[in-house]
Amino acid sequence: MCGVSSSSVVAARFTGRGVVDERPLSGGLTEVGLDDGRTVVVKFADGPGAARAEASGLRWLAGAGTVRIPAVHGVDERGLVTDRVVQGPASAGAAVRFGRDLAGLHAAGAPAFGAAPPGGPEEAYIGRAPMRNVAGDDWPRWYAAHRVLPYLRLAVDAGTLRAAEATDVERVCERLPELAGPAEPPARLHGDLWNGNVLWGADGHVHLIDPAAHGGHRETDLAMLRLFGCPHLERILAGYEETAPLADGWTGRVGVHQLFPLLVHAVLFGRGYAEQALAAARTALRHLG
Repeated sequence: MCGVSSSSVVAARFTGRGVVDERPLSGGLTEVGLDDGRTVVVKFADGPGAARAEASGLRWLAGAGTVRIPAVHGVDERGLVTDRVVQGPASAGAAVRFGRDLAGLHAAGAPAFGAAPPGGPEEAYIGRAPMRNVAGDDWPRWYAAHRVLPYLRLAVDAGTLRAAEATDVERVCERLPELAGPAEPPARLHGDLWNGNVLWGADGHVHLIDPAAHGGHRETDLAMLRLFGCPHLERILAGYEETAPLADGWTGRVGVHQLFPLLVHAVLFGRGYAEQALAAARTALRHLG
């Protein structure tokens, strides 16, 4: 066994097994081999409460019994221990299954838009950015107030967006009731569904990691998948629509749902994402005429 590290100590404490080896990965992640032949992943979070927020999200998503989610072995203020996903190639068959499973996950529902997972905090995270889970019963008003405008203000305060440019995003928020499409019940969202959190397992199924789980509009997860690209995306969408058809015109609403992740990325990574957010807002406004 290698020298005792924080990862080994946490893995042993939450699994009750001895540690035989470990392999550091990126971003505060370490794979830890146990004496029963299993391998777990230890993750140390930066933000206060981030590990517990992630664990509650993983458990809530797993509770739907649809998409594969790594089991949580334990969590404390900083560290989280989960099963490792043995990865394999992306395949068309797995993509269709994932689409069906994702539809089932969304259909499992949430108590309200913005609802946190059971036991999850109001002050959560999406990636390294803070994210507040505040409940609302009207999606357009909730999405504007708690998913778009907070990050718009942060981007303006940081100088990433100019105040004059921000008016286009503010106009989209004002007109969200017209842009949102038919009303839908709150869906159980992964919340940070970009390609890096979609793991193609050696078992032929997709596994999801690192959620920012909350109650939201199901089109938001699909818009994020499209924003950052995903293998076999059209097959995923076909499987989804086969199980839970999307409302007419949903492809024209993709940019509205992408405003949230684009503004988060503008806050974290700068001007390039701000320009994409502005383009999405202006396209939405043009569609209104």
